[in-house]
Amino acid sequence: MLLVSAAWCHAEPVRAEPAPDESCDHYVAREEREFLAEHPGATPAELERYLAGERRECVVEGTTDSGRAEDYETTTRSGAATSEAVPQSSTRVERRDIEERMPRSSPDALRYEPGVYVQQTAQSQGSAYIRGVTGQQTVMLFDGIRLNNSLYRQGPNQYFFTVDSHSVASIDVTRGSGSVLYGSDALGGVIEAHPIEPALAEGLHGLRLSPRTTLRAGTADDEIGGRFELDGQIGDRLGFIGGVGYRDVGLLESGGQIHDSVSKVYSGGERELVPRYAADGRTQLGTGFREATEDARLVYRLGEDTRAVLAIYDYRQFDAPRTDKCPPPFAPAGECLTYEEQFRALGYLALDTDLGRFARGARVGLSLQRQRERRRMDRPASIVDPQYGRDTVLTPGLTLRARTSPFRLWKRASAAIAYGIDAYRDDVSSVAWYEVHTERNDMLVYDSRGQYVEGSSYTWGGAFANLETTMWERLHARAGVRGTRIVAFSPEEPGSETSEIDRGWTSFVGGGGLAWDALPGLTITVNLDQGFRAPNLDDLTSRQQAGPGFQFENPDLVPERSVTLESGVELQRGPLRLAAWGYRMTIDDAMARRVATPEDCPKESQDCRGSWFAYQLMNLEGTAEVVGFEGLAWTRLPLGFSARATVAYARGDGPNPASRPEGSATDWEERVPLSRVPPLNGTVELLWRAPAVGVYLGAGLRWAAKQDRLAPQDEGDARIPLGGTPGYAVLDLRAGYRLGRRLGLALVAENLGDAAYRTHGSSVNGPGRSLMLSAELGL
Repeated sequence: MLLVSAAWCHAEPVRAEPAPDESCDHYVAREEREFLAEHPGATPAELERYLAGERRECVVEGTTDSGRAEDYETTTRSGAATSEAVPQSSTRVERRDIEERMPRSSPDALRYEPGVYVQQTAQSQGSAYIRGVTGQQTVMLFDGIRLNNSLYRQGPNQYFFTVDSHSVASIDVTRGSGSVLYGSDALGGVIEAHPIEPALAEGLHGLRLSPRTTLRAGTADDEIGGRFELDGQIGDRLGFIGGVGYRDVGLLESGGQIHDSVSKVYSGGERELVPRYAADGRTQLGTGFREATEDARLVYRLGEDTRAVLAIYDYRQFDAPRTDKCPPPFAPAGECLTYEEQFRALGYLALDTDLGRFARGARVGLSLQRQRERRRMDRPASIVDPQYGRDTVLTPGLTLRARTSPFRLWKRASAAIAYGIDAYRDDVSSVAWYEVHTERNDMLVYDSRGQYVEGSSYTWGGAFANLETTMWERLHARAGVRGTRIVAFSPEEPGSETSEIDRGWTSFVGGGGLAWDALPGLTITVNLDQGFRAPNLDDLTSRQQAGPGFQFENPDLVPERSVTLESGVELQRGPLRLAAWGYRMTIDDAMARRVATPEDCPKESQDCRGSWFAYQLMNLEGTAEVVGFEGLAWTRLPLGFSARATVAYARGDGPNPASRPEGSATDWEERVPLSRVPPLNGTVELLWRAPAVGVYLGAGLRWAAKQDRLAPQDEGDARIPLGGTPGYAVLDLRAGYRLGRRLGLALVAENLGDAAYRTHGSSVNGPGRSLMLSAELGL
């Protein structure tokens, strides 16, 4: 070991260059893996010296890992819990991508990622489908802290919208099961947002302050907003960055209406699609919202390998109608479900450090998250108007993640172990009330329970270990295991005939993979991973409006369990990067909605009995399956041009949640499509950049084929046209100019063809032909 170290210390290492479309974080992780394969006996200090040089080399067109065009170097830390030996299908959205594409939200920022398809139940919401699943079946993280809680509902949800895209430096999307590393829910993939960091300059004395103001406007929805941000440093140890923002968004104008391709008449009248439109036939009612954001991040450098982080992120959204319920189908125009408050606040304290060969790149974090949701249902024709609900969940959390220094297995094989523990607890408060108006008086009446049961809790903790090995320099392997214990509790509530729930699940999952560097720049990978998702409080206890009807509780659900087999080929040669992945995911005991009758509804739930459709979650008897592929191509062309293209397809089916009707003459099928699985879709981007003068020009095309594989519940969903969601192609143009920190201008001409379109399962159509503008001033 000493001879190897001495030989390396006196040799000049040959430094590679980042591959096309490769972030600095990914490049440094790749260099670390290759260095450890060549020098399995190297000490952590030797490794860090080498990587420090790689970080200095990894500066692409003057942009740091924080995504800002800064004058100061920032140091990033490779994730201690991610597998560096065997890749999964993953991509990263950088800060520069966000600034140039100008997405309307953090979910919107993922629209150009392969295998990701963004559904919108409302203009103020967005849910990313990964490999055909979304919501509870994917895990969302912010700086390594889990955002998912036990109130996340089945199907698409709005919660990643509460991550302010202005505070994000990058977003990583990992496709495929992540349950070994991240526990329950990570069946389809993991989305992790990384926050912007203060720029810490070594050797600085005194105070540095760098203010920045960003203004933004859009014509499709009369958006107007902005953010003030302050980046600063005191001495050479303490850095801070924070900001405040506000946005006011009006009614969204689309390219036109979407229509059913077949006709059907229900007992309530002729079929109606949502949303409803203003007299111009383009402006969508039930859209618009306001939001306010604030964040602050302190980073204190305790030593060469150690830093402490204290951070707070607060998001507040006001008066956001749920478009498919504003108004619902067949309802009068004044009926509307509005989220008066959609708040999320996250605070945490983290320590990043190296603790020797058994805990390299360690992070210990304590977090506290508060999610608050207040709803108002207006029904002007009813004496009960309006109805209110408020749900709050408070979630303290603890995380510990680290990895060992590499150790030698035999002469040509080295290994390292990534490991960690995590624990979270949700404490739930839920109330519901309504106003009653009569000729004699008005009354305020509280229901016996809210959407959930007051005093419910959900506790889970787990531990994992992931062994990563490199053999003969070209073969990489990983094998990991996780154990998790989850306990769900909901007290009895006699007034609503709600029974007590006190259930627990213990789960063990494993996974592994092999990667072979067949040729320089060519890697072939095979992964096999288990996943699981325990039923949460929303599944077990909720009574709520859900898409096409009303969903009530099922306290007898059992966990979903998945197995994902995937294989991928990645090529990185000069200015070209190609990646193609195919996969098959099977899910046992998958949860799906079954259509219920009014007699099945809880006796005290008038909302359930009065809905057009009633639903209850159930575990399917048999195995559901999602198969598909995704691909990515990126190349750097002459004269400052670059091009990027993606494609993805998923096909899902499972056991029919409806029982076989009596008699043989029926259209009943034993297996049916899974709900709201995205169609074949993809993107194409062409970009020209002139770094010397700070100018860029670009074009982006998003397209999707028609989706006519509908689940039985989709056929009654007013968000999905009868006959299927039409295909579309939407072309955007982009242009911008940047002068270092001092000035940034961006323009996006959206939907040049003024196409009338919506992503499958959405309540709102996409914006029509419009402009988005952004101006940034800084010092």
